[in-house]
Amino acid sequence: MANPGEGTLRMGLLKYSGGGDWYANPTALPNLAQFCNKTLGTDFRTDYGTVEVGSADLYNYPFVHMTGHGNVVFTPQDAENMRNYLIGGGFLHIDDNYGMDPYVRAAMKQVFPETDFIELPFSHPIYHQEYDFSRGLPKIHEHDGDSPQGFGLFWEDRMVAFYSYESDLGDGWEDEAVHNDPPEIRAAALQMGANIVQFAFEQ
Repeated sequence: MANPGEGTLRMGLLKYSGGGDWYANPTALPNLAQFCNKTLGTDFRTDYGTVEVGSADLYNYPFVHMTGHGNVVFTPQDAENMRNYLIGGGFLHIDDNYGMDPYVRAAMKQVFPETDFIELPFSHPIYHQEYDFSRGLPKIHEHDGDSPQGFGLFWEDRMVAFYSYESDLGDGWEDEAVHNDPPEIRAAALQMGANIVQFAFEQ
């Protein structure tokens, strides 16, 4: 395993207000970074940075991950900062850890009031990067038993945010002991995560 200081890039974990548990999956991003370095040849540090929505530090992270189970509140300043970050080339992956859907949709509507999330077809390139997911997002945790859905938020034809819903990829990225997911489930979660990272960097 690489030492945390060896990489040139660092993933960011988005810290937001409202009381939702933005910190829900602490082992997820280190494992995803390590997996991407191994399989994609990326150069991520294997630790991550915590970054607040309204902070100028947001621009130090080319890939920012957002998760949680509940409420999300963006101030107008938060929304403006996130908008400028995404328009300027940043990428946000939102992973509903079960229960954040209505809140994150409202928050992102503040960021891009003129556009909406669009459900991506299974043919979309994000599902066909290093790994092929012909049926779209893998189902990692059951939640309500609904089929997983992947949504994109686009600005001038570039996807600036990818939202994974009813899948819970981040739980699958966590250390095996956290959820006791079978190896094939964890592998699918990490492979889909690698696809998201690869798409974000190469689109």
